Amino acid sequence: MAKRKGPRARRAAKPYQVFMSHATADKWIAEALCDAIEQAGAVTFRDDRDIAGGDDIPEEIRREINKSREIVVLLTPQSVNRQWVILEVGAAWGRSKRVRIILIMCHVSVDPIPDMIKNKKAIPLNDFDQYVVELAKRVREFRAR
Repeated sequence: MAKRKGPRARRAAKPYQVFMSHATADKWIAEALCDAIEQAGAVTFRDDRDIAGGDDIPEEIRREINKSREIVVLLTPQSVNRQWVILEVGAAWGRSKRVRIILIMCHVSVDPIPDMIKNKKAIPLNDFDQYVVELAKRVREFRAR
């Protein structure tokens, strides 16, 4: 008879994933942020890197948001009003399971931020290292459960 896996074994197989929402024009910043997030012990999903040619883009994005525990939204002048970024945030917000939505602001004020996420405490890009410290703690707690 096969031994059933306990909750700890199932969780170990399921990584702590962070979805990176960004505009294509900000790819280089998104890459740097993902590197820091991965150093904190999480895995990242970035559409420009992780969706293969021929894949159904909206379906892959939906699937990866559903697998993610957090979504980092890189808000820049290029992304703040992009429909894809707003759609990704809406998909995360609408999930039945709670997902942490983190706003990272880079050269953008609060005024153009979509109303749906204006109530979230935004983090200036210069303070991203503090987010990484907090994320590393959440990843450790997740793995310890």
